[in-house]
Amino acid sequence: MAFTVKQLTKAMRLYAVTSDAWLGQRSLAECVAQALKGGATFVQLRSKEASTQQLVALGRDLLPLCRAAGVPFVVNDNVQAAKLLGADGVHVGQSDMACAAAREALGPNAIVGVSVQTVEQARAAQAAGASYLGVGAVIPTPTKPEAADVAPAELRRIAAAVDIPVVAIGGLNANTLEVLEGTGVQGAAVVSAIFAADDITQTTAQLSEEVGRVLGLGPASGPHVLPSVLSIAGSDSSGGAGIQADIKTITARGLFAQTAITSLTAQNTLGVTGVFDVPPAFVEQQIDAVFADIRPLAVKIGMVSSPEIVAAIAAALDRNNAENVVVDPVLMATSGASLAAGGVAEALRSQLFPRAAIITPNLDEAQALCGFAITSAEDAEYAADEMARWFPGAVLIKGGHGLAAPGSTSLNPADDLLRLPNGDLCWLEGERVNNPNTHGTGCTLSSAIACGLALGLPLAKAVRDAKNYLTGALRAQLDLGKGSGPLDHAWELR
Repeated sequence: MAFTVKQLTKAMRLYAVTSDAWLGQRSLAECVAQALKGGATFVQLRSKEASTQQLVALGRDLLPLCRAAGVPFVVNDNVQAAKLLGADGVHVGQSDMACAAAREALGPNAIVGVSVQTVEQARAAQAAGASYLGVGAVIPTPTKPEAADVAPAELRRIAAAVDIPVVAIGGLNANTLEVLEGTGVQGAAVVSAIFAADDITQTTAQLSEEVGRVLGLGPASGPHVLPSVLSIAGSDSSGGAGIQADIKTITARGLFAQTAITSLTAQNTLGVTGVFDVPPAFVEQQIDAVFADIRPLAVKIGMVSSPEIVAAIAAALDRNNAENVVVDPVLMATSGASLAAGGVAEALRSQLFPRAAIITPNLDEAQALCGFAITSAEDAEYAADEMARWFPGAVLIKGGHGLAAPGSTSLNPADDLLRLPNGDLCWLEGERVNNPNTHGTGCTLSSAIACGLALGLPLAKAVRDAKNYLTGALRAQLDLGKGSGPLDHAWELR
């Protein structure tokens, strides 16, 4: 997630540095979840002995927790692990990778924290592109035996010498936080004070309150941030599909929805009566405006009705270095009406699929893209392999129309086939919900997948969670309209 200087300053309040020294029978993810519940405002994954692969495995459990809480998540000392995870950034020490190198590796939007002990180091770090400084050890601590102790007077000089946030670290707990009074720092970084506690949630809440009192920050409540998902799709005047379904889905999943509209449709549950395309240049302008301010962590692409709009989207995605792109190749509405002009399928295949983390065709769309009928599990697997030749991402063939996994004994299957980028084939089995109101199911599923990716979930889990959400929306049995009606996107909130 991209954080403004103001948001990052606020996030310094209670900076939790993980440690596995006091876990006992608890998992690191359980402990971090409890710390976030108690009010931790920043999480750094630190495990000095862990390999890059081990850090990535640990981080995959922590990143979704931090994204859901709107809290920055960085990795200590390991830029490669941070990149592989899609973490918000990295924290480096004086003997680790140089700040400028970390900034170059992670890009301008990443958080790069730097440990310093002197005014000279602080100024050099800021000049090299540091986002914030960690200063300490303020009090001698066994977790930082190599760090020089930083007296309160020096801490005060460092905070006054730079224009970026400063967090103090080293030996800080509820009994020692008073040493920070009047230093001008924006928060306290703690390790054992949180993770060695028996009741992490309560201890974290107490620490947050004490930090606020000592530093004059006031109560912890106030403005917060949310991960954002951008939907690039057509508008459905009936509210059941397209942009409207995407906004409802993204909001219901707890994220912030942004949009770029490709087409305006006149439609209802009975069918589509008109399509008005947005000029391609204006589609690009919408996408650029979104990325210039509230940068999305995932992008869902739905209805794109002309090759020219496809080209405009592809250019904008590249220009803005978009990540976690989900392409739902919408070629026709649930009612059967065509929503794409000639040449769109080829444009999607050549220009948008190569930029996608996953594509989500239904059976009809998969058949149109591949050029052959899909009537069995074997056909679906062959089709997924064929589509995977066009791009390096994943393929999800949605089987809500009756596709059954190999060996399935279900009389009413709704199985989906997920082909992962490494070639693995995963059948996601499900029971078809007896509900004639399926308007917007494809839009809903793809948006929910984008939400999972924005939260940092592994792709397969993002797909499974999205399928479960869609199943719940169908089971809610909302009944609106004279034709195939919409879903209840807010079913979990009722």
